[in-house]
Amino acid sequence: MRLPAANTTWPELQVGATATLTRRCTEQDLLLFAHVSGNVNPATLPHEREDDVSGHQPAAPSMWMGALVSAVLGNLLPGPGTLYRQQSLNFHRRVQVGDELTITVTCCGKGTEPLAVFDVDITNTVADLVCDGRAEVEVPLVSQAIEPRRLPALIMGHRDHFSALIERARQLPSLTTAVVCPEDVNALGGVVLSAENGMIKPVLIGHPDRIRGVADDLKVDISDWDLIAEADHHAAAERAVVMARKGEVGAIMKGSLHSDVLLGAVVNKEHGLRTRGRLTHVFVMDAPTLDHLLFISDAAINIAPDLQAKVEIVQNAIDVARACGVTCPRVGILSAVETINPAIPSTMDAAVLSKMAERGQIRGGTVDGPLAMDNAIDIDAARTKGIESLVAGRAEVLIVPNLEAGNMLAKELTFVARAEAAGLVVGARVPVVLTSRADNDRSRLASCALVLLHAEWCRQNQMAADAPHAQVN
Repeated sequence: MRLPAANTTWPELQVGATATLTRRCTEQDLLLFAHVSGNVNPATLPHEREDDVSGHQPAAPSMWMGALVSAVLGNLLPGPGTLYRQQSLNFHRRVQVGDELTITVTCCGKGTEPLAVFDVDITNTVADLVCDGRAEVEVPLVSQAIEPRRLPALIMGHRDHFSALIERARQLPSLTTAVVCPEDVNALGGVVLSAENGMIKPVLIGHPDRIRGVADDLKVDISDWDLIAEADHHAAAERAVVMARKGEVGAIMKGSLHSDVLLGAVVNKEHGLRTRGRLTHVFVMDAPTLDHLLFISDAAINIAPDLQAKVEIVQNAIDVARACGVTCPRVGILSAVETINPAIPSTMDAAVLSKMAERGQIRGGTVDGPLAMDNAIDIDAARTKGIESLVAGRAEVLIVPNLEAGNMLAKELTFVARAEAAGLVVGARVPVVLTSRADNDRSRLASCALVLLHAEWCRQNQMAADAPHAQVN
């Protein structure tokens, strides 16, 4: 909206003066209005989940349209300094997300200084009358120049993507899971929530008195769960790995111990859970500004991966994304720049990975790189730099150059952008939930959902691979 150079004072205001504003209704408008007004009527709110098939189409609250009238009066005519006396509105049609409205106010009379009356009309794209009415205002008496004001940015969660993952996982059989040292409220709270949702059957390994003390603090009964006494964190991690090797548990979940202690036991060459594949970690982020989940790898295990390691990192990340329901993940290989520069090795790796995907050496996703973070995520940034790609501006999976970059990126999204994070280690004999000690219960629940979804996806793919090929007559 372009603002005039100054307002119109009462002496300057002429009967017949008019001003118009055009505004498209968005889902964010409805959510913001609900926050401000407290009106959470389901008829005026978007559905919470992307997989909702109810066909519900929210109608914009009528008073949201009234607020648009206020915007014309306060910004355009008469402009800054205008104060409402009264407003009457008649609503003729409902407005839905995507509708473009034209709001027009016209001065139809002046009363005793400083009063004036305005006719109000709101029409849609095809000029149908949506709303009409009349507003009486106090017109400013002093001329005031307008300086555009930049309002603070707002970050809102658009969709709750984790809820859809959790609901899908709840339909699958629970998995017996060794939980290593759940000796603080966050760690044990996540276990309790995951068990209550039917995702895991916990086997607790750690210091019994500490675990029971935390359970008392949470006021939960863990007497029906197996509790294996191991006071030392290293011994607890090794015990969980032994149980996984014997098939006694189907997954391992980190509690309140250091990641390197647990991973040290998992990757032990003689007694760990290594397979022929490489262990990699995938963060799954639900970021407020994105309308899809964001997968980041590797930010926890592979410190400075070479090209061959990155091939496996990319493939594992694609598989996790597919397990979460992304049909053909768009994978952006990140670097500092989007052009190939021999002085920046990560750009060379990105180019090779992209070509390997084209030749079928990486399967199941669309891979492109090198891409800088801005043009991997933001479509306008990609267009500004003239990047034509199926991935640029739309990446769902981000492959970072090294662990430091990935760790910083994931934690910035979590603690600055307020994204929710879940995480999973794949490539071992059993999946490993490698949460941060700062993660809350919901993050741990989402991580358990990832375990179940990935395990089911692997099982289905193995069944397909083992099935005999049909004979062609």
